[in-house]
Amino acid sequence: MPRLITITLDRRQVSCTARLLDEVAPRTCAAVWDALPVTAPAFHGKYARNEVYGLVTDWAAAEPGPENTTITPIPRDVCWFSFSGDDLGNPAYGYEAEGEHRAAGRIVDLAIFYGRNNLLINGDQGYVPGNVFAEITDGYEQMVAACQDVWMGGARGETLTFARADGS
Repeated sequence: MPRLITITLDRRQVSCTARLLDEVAPRTCAAVWDALPVTAPAFHGKYARNEVYGLVTDWAAAEPGPENTTITPIPRDVCWFSFSGDDLGNPAYGYEAEGEHRAAGRIVDLAIFYGRNNLLINGDQGYVPGNVFAEITDGYEQMVAACQDVWMGGARGETLTFARADGS
């Protein structure tokens, strides 16, 4: 039986459902599932294109390592990225909590992709492969509209919550 998660843009009150891809990303799925629920400040991708993501600075689960990686996520993909605080500490990224990011030992980035022509490249680091661990199966069109509103209306004050669909 597939494991399902809900992904919610909290301020906009829009959710979608995603199926974990246990068959191709078992370590990443386990790391995410065991940590749920997780809420993090939401941001819209600056380089990747059609991406909304949350940065979690207090992630306790083990690092899954590369698994089912891509640099060209497609619509409906849900990805895991892991960074050190120094990776995201550059003021050019625009994070208000720059000091918090530098102090973090590890930052987990959970991202949803809602459009085509995404390329995971960073001006400072080059290609940034992500682990594709889930696929949005329900509520996609509403989430696309909400993600576009994050892009045009701003992410300030928005949070992204990942939770088990069964509520546990």
